[in-house]
Amino acid sequence: MPLNYHQLHIFYLVAEQGSFSAAAQALHMTQPAVTMQIQALEDYFGSKLLIRSTKKLELTEAGRALLPYAKDAIGLMRSTEEAMAAFAAKLQGRLQLGASLTIGEYVLPRLLGPFGKQYPDISIALKVMNTAQIMDEIAGHQLNFGLVEAPVHHPDMISEPVMADELKLIVPSGHPLTARERITLEEVVTYPFVLREKGSGTRQVMETELIRLGFQPERLDTTMELGSTGAVKSAVEAGLGITIISPSSVKHERELGLVEVLDIEDARFKRQFYSVHLKSMLLPGSAVTFLNYLREQTLTI
Repeated sequence: MPLNYHQLHIFYLVAEQGSFSAAAQALHMTQPAVTMQIQALEDYFGSKLLIRSTKKLELTEAGRALLPYAKDAIGLMRSTEEAMAAFAAKLQGRLQLGASLTIGEYVLPRLLGPFGKQYPDISIALKVMNTAQIMDEIAGHQLNFGLVEAPVHHPDMISEPVMADELKLIVPSGHPLTARERITLEEVVTYPFVLREKGSGTRQVMETELIRLGFQPERLDTTMELGSTGAVKSAVEAGLGITIISPSSVKHERELGLVEVLDIEDARFKRQFYSVHLKSMLLPGSAVTFLNYLREQTLTI
């Protein structure tokens, strides 16, 4: 088996961070997955690289010898990606990517047009599906990469943040809250809510922030739980409740005056969108260019 660049990257982060848990957090991996990759690297070299004691993590003599080479390999790989990205004007090919519902239906469509004009020789085939389906198709080499609403923890995949988003309070036009100069959480939770289904990325972000603010989500007056953002929007427009979702998903409705986007005082429903791809395969230059393009974008309401 050839030397695995990703294992060198993991080894370098463990050595630099001084712990398996810190490296796992930085890589959005589980600690056992990091340990397994280090063991595989030790098996490849036939030498122990790290010694874990109760107090700290130490490099063996072999580990100290490998560390500068691992650092150089990481630097070389990054330089290679940057150098090839410089040829973006000549990039061509077909990208196969998957995206979760909010990203695929409400975020990407308005970004793909400008990207296509900037890189006319790159064509994109987009599938909108759930995270589990995206991971299955990446594992089956049917997708180059995926875009999801939460980090993926899988021993064979890497997930990295690419875009930031912040959920907001969405109410129908003319709702009493639109007349308020400042809106408190205590006031908001007195109104009925229409929510995405339990387990959705949007619902998880909302509930996590409510708990941080000292409010238990199960206390919400939830009149409906719906399986798509489109259904939630329609219910809010019809006056069936208010909700907390991404402003990107109601851009059109807001322009038509059907809904209003409001802030809740002291509440920040922030989240990241993540890319996910196989560790064992380098992304093609066109994919690197597309992800760099996404990192430069700012989601606005």
